[in-house]
Amino acid sequence: MRRRRARVALAGMLALLLAGCSSASPDADDEAGAEPDAEVSATATPSGAGPSAAAPSGATPSASDATPRPAGDRWQPRPGTRWQWQLGGKVDTSVDAPVYDIDGFENSAQVVAELHARGRKVICYINAGAWEDFRPDQEKFPKPLLGKKNKGWDGEKWLDIRRLDVLRPLMAARMDMCRQKGFDAVEPDLTEGFRNGTGFPLTAAHQLAFNRMLATLAHERGLAIGLKNDLEQIPELARDFDFAVNEQCAQYGECEKLTPFVKQNKAVFHVEYDLDPGDFCTTGKRLGLSSMKKKLELDAWRRPC
Repeated sequence: MRRRRARVALAGMLALLLAGCSSASPDADDEAGAEPDAEVSATATPSGAGPSAAAPSGATPSASDATPRPAGDRWQPRPGTRWQWQLGGKVDTSVDAPVYDIDGFENSAQVVAELHARGRKVICYINAGAWEDFRPDQEKFPKPLLGKKNKGWDGEKWLDIRRLDVLRPLMAARMDMCRQKGFDAVEPDLTEGFRNGTGFPLTAAHQLAFNRMLATLAHERGLAIGLKNDLEQIPELARDFDFAVNEQCAQYGECEKLTPFVKQNKAVFHVEYDLDPGDFCTTGKRLGLSSMKKKLELDAWRRPC
């Protein structure tokens, strides 16, 4: 598994580090000479944009959420749209990028509203495929649902995604939180558990069913949703999702697999951690990806193509 994600539990430590190194805008020099970014399409005002408490962790969708809203009522990011991805530390709202992807639990409605006031669209990061012991709703997950530890991530265990009946209300509650805080979209992480040692006999069919359930839950709430990695199933899922989020496709020679999204006029938000921009920006621009280099900590620093 090559999935990389900053541990939000380190936010306090990272905030201290950022205090000494982020006095200047991370983009001050990085975007000089960058190509004009694509327009961001938005046809509806995000619901619940005002300050609001998170939804109860075990809440189920209300009757008003039963019918998915038309696709035209959702935000649809287009290929080439620049973005910022920050999961570690206090969000730097001054970064010059039209799209932000930030942690849904760790950030308040006020942060989302501030970004909206700056003309930004905001994506709500949640972990969908694994349980985390530091989340406020962690006690809502029945123990039989928890599998093997996710190697390299303390306090994290894989979920039995076959149990859609149990996971549906839990994921719905998380997306309710995203909507009530005013987010425009959701980025569910770990949507390729079937390719990992989860402790459960997961198949590609189980993964497709789970990922499509996530897409339906987001769309019922008027939220756009991104497919995180899961390159193998892009041909089956590109129509169900509104954009893609990818890590390290250039390093592993897999970026061509993301073209179904671009062909459908959907953004592919792409990061590399180890490669220099000169090693992937040409490919990213050729394929229509929204590419940038990030540090593994996913703090405010970024170097866009």
